[in-house]
Amino acid sequence: MATTKNITGVNAIFRPTRRRFENLWTDFEPYAESILPRGWKKSFGHLTLREAIIWTKDVPITLRDGVVIRCDVFRPADRAGEALPTSNYNFIGVPKHELSGLEKFDGPDPAEWCPRGYAIVQPDARGTFNSEGDVYHYGTQEAQDGYDTVEWIAEQPWSNGNVALVGNSHLGTMQWFIAGEQPPHLKAIAPWEGVGDFYRQSICRGGIPNTGFWSALSESHQGENLREDIGAMAEKYPHMNAYWADKVPKIQNIKIPMYVLLSYSTGLHTEGSFRGWKYSNSVDKWLRIHPTQEWHDIYQPESTDDLQRFFDRYLLGKQNGWEETPKVLVSLLRFNRPPIVHLPEDNYPPSRTSFQTLYLDASDGALSLKPVEREGAASFQSDRFEDDGAHFWYTFTQYTELLGPSKAKLFMSCQDLNDMDVYVQIRKVSVDGRPLTSVNVPFKDLPHTVREEDIEDLCLYKHLGPSGRLRASKRATGQDPALSEEQKKSQLPTEIWFPYDQEAKVTPGDIVELDIAIWPTGIAFERGETLRIGIKGHDHHLHEIEHLGPKLKNLNKGQHFVHCGGRYPSQVLLPFVYY
Repeated sequence: MATTKNITGVNAIFRPTRRRFENLWTDFEPYAESILPRGWKKSFGHLTLREAIIWTKDVPITLRDGVVIRCDVFRPADRAGEALPTSNYNFIGVPKHELSGLEKFDGPDPAEWCPRGYAIVQPDARGTFNSEGDVYHYGTQEAQDGYDTVEWIAEQPWSNGNVALVGNSHLGTMQWFIAGEQPPHLKAIAPWEGVGDFYRQSICRGGIPNTGFWSALSESHQGENLREDIGAMAEKYPHMNAYWADKVPKIQNIKIPMYVLLSYSTGLHTEGSFRGWKYSNSVDKWLRIHPTQEWHDIYQPESTDDLQRFFDRYLLGKQNGWEETPKVLVSLLRFNRPPIVHLPEDNYPPSRTSFQTLYLDASDGALSLKPVEREGAASFQSDRFEDDGAHFWYTFTQYTELLGPSKAKLFMSCQDLNDMDVYVQIRKVSVDGRPLTSVNVPFKDLPHTVREEDIEDLCLYKHLGPSGRLRASKRATGQDPALSEEQKKSQLPTEIWFPYDQEAKVTPGDIVELDIAIWPTGIAFERGETLRIGIKGHDHHLHEIEHLGPKLKNLNKGQHFVHCGGRYPSQVLLPFVYY
């Protein structure tokens, strides 16, 4: 049974949460405090505690509207009387024995951080498990709840008043929202990948509603009351409005130190991580682009050591030389060889990047450095998932890096419908003509049940290349009103902003111009290797989150035509770094 609640003047749909708390492994015991001794282990195969930890369960936090949420607090037992800095808030490529089981999903492990001198606070968000209220997905409500939680932590006797946020995915996304509210005691954030603009970057990326994953995630929430039905809202309100605008974090308000992590392989977070880092107003900010799957990276020992140096500097005031860390570290995927890891750069993309236009030639499928004079068209069957679309190729004559976001400008038409959903993907092709797949977890870290010959069937372990998408009726572009004049000057020629607040259908047979943003990447090409642009009517079949929901409901019918040359200079703009 559904009900509605007002969010920014829009009636938002809420449904009952799941009342079965199968994800809980311990009883609800408010204020229960115990000491987990050195050597404690949650279960066979889990990490053994190397130091004793004080665990206080289900501590209440009263939010500004009177709703009470619950949190667990973990502190090092040998520092019980000290005021500690606080971090608030089995995985792919992370063996079970490397985690204690005390960690929240996508969050830091108390077994790792308490011995380092930090308290870990794990709140159950509004409406989840034994926290009161209803579940909201992002927006002002969750941002304010995060603010109140940070300030509550700072007042506790075990806190030194300096609070940081760390975590991946949802925990990364919420850092943009919470930091945008500017809680006074929040001193630093470390978003290990996170969506920013929820509508534009995820649930309606390219203006195409993508409800499968989010509906499945929303339905999995466990609590006593209601949950916001984000999938139903995307169906009801497919255009940008006040409801979706509330789910855009106030990135420009963020001024505290930040350490941002980004990967190319996620289907959710890449653009959010990039824009959050770029358009915040933090002076002290670092970006590290890692070459693996996000869960694999966050629990690596070197990642934890690096993060501690950042937190020690801004929560404990240690003069540990953190400021000498390169502001940008990039990684380059090579697909057929191990990646090049953590190269220092002056920016992302580097200032020496050359934005190169390649023109599509329908006559031979080439990508040409010069405008194509002869007009022609390539076609594909838009409504057949088996049709891999139209392909265009460029072979490198020297070592070149593709480093940053790209964009396509396509002139397209269809005969059988008044709209088109267009998908663009960049792939690397070997010297002998094989499209390559990047394995984004090193084989040594994969479960023993995974064989190299099976990797093509395991979408979470691999990456095909950066992609973009656009619904033709939402092709209008504009200027992000949240950006300052200085920030507008810093925009890359490959960045595109879409208002998505209205639609303009396509007259069958008419040729329309489509600008399609392609997410950031880093790929190294050797001489003789090829960059391939694919244009098709569906998402690629290995998309990371496809298995969590049905394929997208595309507005496609019949053949789509990509018009090239002469009056229709279809092209891609690519960030090349030459050597």
